[in-house]
Amino acid sequence: MSLNRPLSPHLSIHKKVLTATFSIFHRFTGICLSLGSVLLAIWIILIALGPTYYSKFQALSSLIVFKVFLFLWTLTIFYHLYNGIRYLFWSYGKMMELNMVYKSGYVVIILSILSTILTWISI
Repeated sequence: MSLNRPLSPHLSIHKKVLTATFSIFHRFTGICLSLGSVLLAIWIILIALGPTYYSKFQALSSLIVFKVFLFLWTLTIFYHLYNGIRYLFWSYGKMMELNMVYKSGYVVIILSILSTILTWISI
């Protein structure tokens, strides 16, 4: 059965839309938060197993790579939180004008970065 329909154009010819990028990052941060939660559970298990396992974890957590991972995980927490609040407003039909959608997207990014930096400064 052959249909003479045109094929869809490839994604590369479409214009990149900022709202789509924010939506993709919202999903990506959700996945990252899930993975980070698994690592958090492993950390709690290591604490429960005793001082030998916890000291191994402490040695691992002193590496700069681990601290960068934690910093990025903190950033994903705040981005997902603020973007989720933005989506909640959209669910009620608020802030749906195009200029407000873009402004709120930038506000989400700025608040995420500021909250992450303030959290790490306070630690």
